[in-house]
Amino acid sequence: MVGKVLDRLRMGLQKTQAGILEGLSRSIKGHRTLDEEVLDEIEATLLQADVGPETTSKIISRIRERGRREKMEGLKAVKKVVKEEILAIMDSAPTADMSHSMSIPRPYVIMVVGVNGTGKTTTAGKLARKFGKEGKKVLLAAADTFRAAATEQLEIWAKRTGADIVRHKSGSDPAAVAFDALSAALSRRTDILIIDTAGRLHTRTNLMEQLKKIKRVLGGLLEGAPHEALLVLDATTGQNAIPQVDYFNQAVGISGIVLSKLDGTAKGGVVIAIRDRLSIPLRMIGIGEGPDDLRDFDPSEFVEALFGG
Repeated sequence: MVGKVLDRLRMGLQKTQAGILEGLSRSIKGHRTLDEEVLDEIEATLLQADVGPETTSKIISRIRERGRREKMEGLKAVKKVVKEEILAIMDSAPTADMSHSMSIPRPYVIMVVGVNGTGKTTTAGKLARKFGKEGKKVLLAAADTFRAAATEQLEIWAKRTGADIVRHKSGSDPAAVAFDALSAALSRRTDILIIDTAGRLHTRTNLMEQLKKIKRVLGGLLEGAPHEALLVLDATTGQNAIPQVDYFNQAVGISGIVLSKLDGTAKGGVVIAIRDRLSIPLRMIGIGEGPDDLRDFDPSEFVEALFGG
């Protein structure tokens, strides 16, 4: 099973992996040892993969320091040290999963937030599938009432996964949808309530106020709700996705990040930047369009797949 997961992850990271491995191969070509020219090429490779200038600089500094102490010759040695330093950064970042949710009284309430187009509604549906396969009773709430397509998409996921769904007519108050959904979840003794929210431009004050209102309504009905606020970021936008974290965190207090569309980008290095720069855990990654292609994030597994290990 572990082998299958790693193979699927490798497939999802093919574009990013190809860019990094080709760049490392190019960096050492014509050089026997790790000199400044090689380091410059490695730096360019990491930047091209969208690791970001701050995190890239940190990795290069560590490699340069190791180069003073260790003998590094050939591609294999360079690949090994780059891999080890990336893993060191990944392992030092905060980690959390949702396994603790099972010890919390039902329902466990998850708000899914993010800019439109990031895969937010799809993520809500895939979460419903994940929890449904674990034997949990799931309720979906279509609180993105501004887009009829979002509600329709969530209804399809509800049918696919066997989850219940609460929806109102288009243009309804999203907080009212959240209130009715939580009321229903309480009466039906639902295990997991997943609330899909609107995602118009994150810089718009009215959207953030609406998210705050949803959070207040949920907390007024059930102490501690929402228990999770998951922010969905689109990996294909690379570093440009990171500023969105501050906007949403100020509004609802983000508990975790879901990075979608990793399979469609050569900018998968943004995972490394997120782990390095943000104090919010990266919970899950999307590595394909299949219903089971939303995976719990494992730093070691990610680095192994990234380097073809």
